[in-house]
Amino acid sequence: MQALFQRLITDFQDAPPKQVIAREQVIPVDSRKIISLIGVRRCGKTYLLYGLINQLRASVDSRNIIYLNFEDDRLHPLTLQDLDSLMEGYYALYPDKRSEKVYLFLDEIQNIPEWERYVRRIHDTLNVQLFVTGSSSRLLSQEIATSLRGRTLTYEVFPFSFREYLAYHQIDVNLHSSHSRSYIQHAFNNYLHQGGFAETFGETPDIQQRTWRDYLDLIIYRDLIERYDIKNTTLLRHLIRYAMSNIGTLISVNKLFNEYKGLGHKVSKETLYQYLGYLEDAYTLFNVSIFRNSVREEQHQPRKIYAVDNGFKTLLHTSLSPDYSKLYENLVFLHLRRQSREVYYYKQTQEVDFYVPGKPSQLVNVSVDIRTPATLEREINGLLEGMRYTGLEEATLVTQEREDVLTIEGKRITIVPAWQYLLQ
Repeated sequence: MQALFQRLITDFQDAPPKQVIAREQVIPVDSRKIISLIGVRRCGKTYLLYGLINQLRASVDSRNIIYLNFEDDRLHPLTLQDLDSLMEGYYALYPDKRSEKVYLFLDEIQNIPEWERYVRRIHDTLNVQLFVTGSSSRLLSQEIATSLRGRTLTYEVFPFSFREYLAYHQIDVNLHSSHSRSYIQHAFNNYLHQGGFAETFGETPDIQQRTWRDYLDLIIYRDLIERYDIKNTTLLRHLIRYAMSNIGTLISVNKLFNEYKGLGHKVSKETLYQYLGYLEDAYTLFNVSIFRNSVREEQHQPRKIYAVDNGFKTLLHTSLSPDYSKLYENLVFLHLRRQSREVYYYKQTQEVDFYVPGKPSQLVNVSVDIRTPATLEREINGLLEGMRYTGLEEATLVTQEREDVLTIEGKRITIVPAWQYLLQ
C-alpha cells in the first residue's frame, strides 16, 4: 500500500497544473483548522481543490503538496489501517519534508470508514494543512461534530451560481449597459433550465439530459443505495421523481404515505422520512420549514422541498410545458441558501416564499407574472403581512421583468427581475 501511495503522490506532483474555472467561493489555503468542503457530486469540489493547489504552487514547492482522490479504483478497498501508510510513504520519498509544512488534499474522504480518526491524529501530530471533501453532509457532519469538533472549518459547495455562469461564458456584468443587459438576460434564459453543473455548459439538450441522468444515477447508487443499503430502489426513484416535479410545494409525509400505499407500494412513514433525509444528506434535495417562534410548531407543519440544481428539475419534469414559476422559485431558493443555512417560508393568513433571519434579514416572494392586479395584490399583501410579523421594513418581490419600488404603509417593497436579483 505504501508503494501505491508513493506512486499516486509522485504522479500528481509530476503532472501539469489542472485547468481551473474560477469560482467566487474563497477558501483559505493556510489555516490552523482542517478545511472541509461538502456538496453534491460533480458540483466542483475537486476543482476547488485544484484551484487551491495551483495557488499554492506559485509559492510552495510542489513536493510539499499531496493530492489523493479516494474514488480512484486503485485505492479500493481501503481501511483506516491502510491510511497509516500514506504519510509514512510520503516521508520515505522526501525525508527532509518532515520539518516543513505539507499540504494534504483528501478528496471524497467519506469512502474510508473512520477516516476522521486518522485525519484528527495527523492534524494534531504533524505539520500538515489538511483539506477534505465529501458528498455526504451526514457522514462528514457527524464526524466533524464528534472527532473533529473545534478542529475544522466547513464550506458548502454548490453548482455554479448565475454570476459564476456569466463569468464562465465571459459575459460582462454591467447593469448600466443595454448591451450587457441583453447578454445577461439571454444567458439567464438558458441558466433557468440548464442550471449550474459545469459539464453541461454549451452541450446539446440530449447531452445535457444524459449528463444529468448520469449524475442522478451516481447519487442514487453510490450515495444512497450502497451507503445506506436501500432495498426498495423502486420507491426511492419514484420519490426522487415526485420531489423534482413538486419543487416549492408543501410536502406532507402522511399524504405521501397514503398515496404510495394506495398505489400498492409497501412502505412505512419511517421509510419515507429516511429516504427524504438521505436525499438531503447527499445534497440533492433541501427542505424548508415554516418560520415560527416555536420550534415545536415548526416541526408539525408541512415543509417545502427544493432541488440542488434546476437541471434535475428539467430532467424529471412531467408536464409538456416548462414550469417557470417553480424554476424561478428554485433559483431564488438556491441564491438564498448559498448565503445562509437558515431559509424558511412564512404563512399565516398569507404566504411568503422565503424568510431568512439574520443581519440583514430577508423576506422574498417569487412570482413570474404580476401583470394582473389580483396577482400583484396577493404578492404584496403577503409581504406586508410577513413584514408586520417579522418587524422588517423592507421586502423583495422577484419577478420576470418588472423593476419598481413601492412604498406602502411606510414599508418598502422592491420589485426586481430574477436575473438581476441573482446578481445581488
